[in-house]
Amino acid sequence: MSEQCVITREITVAEGLFAPGHLGELTRIVPFEMVDAALVETGAVQQRLRKIPARVVVYLLLAAALFEDCWYPAVWRRLTAALDTVPVVKISGTALWNARTRLGVRPMQALFDLLRGPATAIRTVDARFKGLLTVAIDGTYLDVPDSPLHRARLGKGANQYGASGYPQICLTALVACGTRAVMDAAFGPRSSGETVYGRRLTRSLHAGMIVLLDRGFSGNTFLTAVTATGAAFLTRVSASRKPPVLARFDDGSYLSRFGTHEVRIIECEITVTTGQGRRTGLYRMATTLLDHHRYPASGLVSLYHERWEVESAYFAIKKTMLGRRVLRSKTWPGIAQEIYSLLSAYQILRIAIADATGTTPGADPDRGSSSVALRCARDQTVQAAGITADTTTDLVGTIGRAVLDQLMPTRRLRISPRAVKRPLSRYAYKSLKTDRRTYTATLDINILQPPLTP
Repeated sequence: MSEQCVITREITVAEGLFAPGHLGELTRIVPFEMVDAALVETGAVQQRLRKIPARVVVYLLLAAALFEDCWYPAVWRRLTAALDTVPVVKISGTALWNARTRLGVRPMQALFDLLRGPATAIRTVDARFKGLLTVAIDGTYLDVPDSPLHRARLGKGANQYGASGYPQICLTALVACGTRAVMDAAFGPRSSGETVYGRRLTRSLHAGMIVLLDRGFSGNTFLTAVTATGAAFLTRVSASRKPPVLARFDDGSYLSRFGTHEVRIIECEITVTTGQGRRTGLYRMATTLLDHHRYPASGLVSLYHERWEVESAYFAIKKTMLGRRVLRSKTWPGIAQEIYSLLSAYQILRIAIADATGTTPGADPDRGSSSVALRCARDQTVQAAGITADTTTDLVGTIGRAVLDQLMPTRRLRISPRAVKRPLSRYAYKSLKTDRRTYTATLDINILQPPLTP
């Protein structure tokens, strides 16, 4: 007769009907008290105790953002999978729908407001430039179900054959470049444009920041709004703009003016050399950092490369978490609720990564893999593991240890131009004949000096 081994473990959850309300180990980052505070702030605490309390609905929505390939009943089964010793009520899909409808959007927005932020410390690698917190603003688009309701409110893209694709939401976010954490976000119909939502994000800007912007945000109106917050900016300027040369600085940059604001202009020629050859491009950048001794032109040109961190954040949200799927909800409040849940879940993962890398000297948070953190967070949620902290605080935890054990290599130089994100063929990248795992690239920056404007 073969010997048998029985493994048992303790699971600590909330009492009674609140037991399914958890996020595994991530519950330590978004504890019961935080969720309850968001519910109280928005007046969403249930008047009577139902089968699915409001707190449990919040955790259900966060878990749904971790399990984007599942519908809500399947997410519920994952939340309750390890609770076999706890009496859990049976819930139908209709009951989950009604619970989400009762909760509404505001509690998830309030929770996101509690979670959002840079998730950085003074010692965080590459989080600051000359003492300024480095952040970036950019926009992206999320597909929503192609229903008459969404088409009426959001419209659709069009080509020579008529309407095409899915209706889309424009999401614009303020991201801390050092940690890829979301500091603020705004979204709405694509027709309004990312600069409209970007204006809302200026509420989160302040002195001590430098904001990296692409050409779409380089209009005078938007830059004036950024400057009014006290934050500095560094933006790429379109070639059609011809700023006057008022005075030259020793580093090759020159003084100019956008509207009523003085700016420094940096014109440069950047040559990228790879195994496939050389490519040279001309770039013009503008900044409100006028001190060319403290902020030399070459340093600012190199800093601008950090703007790609906001693209990496969007990749983690849209590819790693969403899997390029269309959002689930078929109503506008449901879409807003789902987006805030998705942003909150992403932020929780980035906080977990930042906490873990913060315990290892020299570890850069952008080397922490979102995929690794997401997979481990899913496992911990299904197992209902680590919901409450031990007597000794562990900033790393199971998720953090998985991240540290599988740190990504030091970031390679990003040189790829913008390309179609969804080609007809998934294998189209092979035509580029580039091994992206082993390629090497060098960057040569040549600061140009235009003549003074008469």
